[in-house]
Parts: sequence; C-alpha cells; structure tokens
Amino acid sequence: MAAVTERKPTPEQLLQQLESEEEHQTRGRLKIFLGYASGVGKSFRMLDEGRRRLERGQDVVVGAIQPKLSREVLKTISRMEVIPLKEIDGVQVMDVPTILGRAPKVCLVDGLAYDNPPGSMHQKRWQDVAQLLDAGISVITSVNLQHIAEKSDAVEGITGKRVTQTVPLSFLQTADEIVVVDAPPETCLSVSDETKGNGGQKLSQLQLSELREIALLLAADVIDKQLERYLARHGIEQLWGTQERILVCVSPRSDFRRMLESGARNRDRFHGELIAGYVNKPDWSLDERKRVHLGLDLAKEKGAEIVELDGVDSVDAVLRFARQRGITQIYVGHKGRDSWWERAFGSELDRLIRSAEGIDVRVFPHS
Repeated sequence: MAAVTERKPTPEQLLQQLESEEEHQTRGRLKIFLGYASGVGKSFRMLDEGRRRLERGQDVVVGAIQPKLSREVLKTISRMEVIPLKEIDGVQVMDVPTILGRAPKVCLVDGLAYDNPPGSMHQKRWQDVAQLLDAGISVITSVNLQHIAEKSDAVEGITGKRVTQTVPLSFLQTADEIVVVDAPPETCLSVSDETKGNGGQKLSQLQLSELREIALLLAADVIDKQLERYLARHGIEQLWGTQERILVCVSPRSDFRRMLESGARNRDRFHGELIAGYVNKPDWSLDERKRVHLGLDLAKEKGAEIVELDGVDSVDAVLRFARQRGITQIYVGHKGRDSWWERAFGSELDRLIRSAEGIDVRVFPHS
C-alpha cells in the first residue's frame, strides 16, 4: 500500500506548490476514452459524454471526428456544434485557431494519434490537444491501445498488427480522467476495419484478454500519476510498500512465457514481488525437465525469485508456500478436464481454487 505523510514545505517547495496549483486551476481538463481493441465503442462513448454535458448546459463543440460515421454516431452529434476540419495538402486536420477563437468549455477530439501534414501548427494531433488544454479548454478524446507508443510493441506481439501513428505515454499520464472502454467479447470478436487490414483475422478471446490486461494496467498507471500530482500540489509525501506478491507456478506443460510476462507487468505496476515456483517431480522426462529449466531461465531474466516447492502433493506445497510468504496472486497453467475422473470429481486446479482463501488464482490455458 502507498502510505502518505504530511511534511512542512520549505519556501522553495511552497512556491512550487503554489505554481503547480495555479497551473492546475487554469489548465483545461483532459479525459481519455481508451479502447483495447476495435469495436469496443470508444468514439461513441466520447461523443455520448459530450452530448450529456451539452444537455447539462456546458458549452461543448466537436473539434475532430472520424470521416466514416455510423448512424448511431451521426444521431449523437446531430445537436452538437461541429468545428469543420480544414485541409492542408489534401489532408484534413483539426482547425485549432478556430477552436481557440471560439473558446468553448469542452472540445471533443477523436483520433488522438493522427499525424498532421507538413505546414500544420503541430506534427501530431495530441500536440493540438495540448495547446487547447494550455488555453484552458477541456478536452474529451479517444485512442486505441495500439496507438500508445510505449505499448505498440506489446500489442504487435499479440495481434501481429503494427501502427505508425502514436501518442507518447507521457501525454496520457497528464490526463485528469481515463476510462477503459469495455465491451462484450462477441462485440470485440467481430471483424472491424482494423482487423480486416490484418488479413481479415479476428482477435481470439485469449488475445482480447491480454490486450485488456495491458489497458487496465496502463489506466491504473495514469491514476497513480494523478495521485502523485495531487500529493505534490499539497506537499504530501508518499511512501511505497509492496502491494502484490505473485507466485507463477512453472511446470512442463504451462505457458510459462505468457504467465511470467503478465506477472512481471503486474509486479512492476504494483511495486510488488514476482516469484517463480516449481515442484520437482522425479517422474519428469528429460524433455519435461528441460522445459521447466527454460521457464526458470526466463523467470531469472524477468527478475523473479526462484523457489523449489517441497512436497509430494503439489497443491499442498503451493498453498503452504503461498501462506508463508503472503502471496496475493497465484498463476497456474491448465489444459482442461481430459479424463472422465476429472470431469466427475474435479481436478487439482479445482482443489487449489477452493483452498486458496484470500488468494487470487489466475488460470492460463495451454494446449
């Protein structure tokens, strides 16, 4: 948990706090709708937020919108004031000078990651947004996870799709509010324009789960930055302690690479500990033993602590260690119920989940 303590500021710190608070009061507020896959409805959520604010009496304009709009989106913006895009060398860009002159309370901006053509005020649309914020105009915008520069490699590793237009994570971390737009799996699994550009392939449930996890961790990081700014403005010091202790159970058949990558992301995000544990089975074949060692080598690369769990019963060994070390999450691989015995009476996984009181158990399917 993060502990906070008040401290008496020095004159220099007090001046910095006052300047930071003044900047906070005069700057526009930034709200971001983050989609982890195409089709989750982030643009609609952004526009619907603008519609509701307009109905509450706020001065709202649409500064930029996608060229192809659904009937539902068109209906949503039909009562809104739209600042037309202007054209530079055949490319439509946001008309920043007109928006600044109009000086609305709130501006809706879709396509945050778009590049502007040469001759524009800024190279990137997110820089246009930054100028609006500095002018005291609040912005509600939307962006897909794959367009976050620092996350594009991870997303490409999951989807196989590469993008060239990106937004730096540091800009998202200035947001006052971030919303991860979730949607039912069947919605995300439908073929969208972006998935059609990737050979017509649909995203699997597994891919969506991995993308969603990255998006949620990113959003949590942005919220942490909000807290840090608030504490800094009020002269409050924060002290971090370990929040999560993650035990990844490595076995010959587990998808240990995906488990360890997920565990490392959560460890780094929550200032926690990552432990890779294995129960040394004497009946493992040479190939099985080699695979376990591959997993342990990867765990060392990820900075995980390696432990050998003693005990004839794997479930008891895992739970005994977990309680001794205060483990908060256990990652296990599982293939499914193949035998009639497991279908009728349950498996070791069922017993682990039933017995792991107060500990989250995350199951990673493997082939």
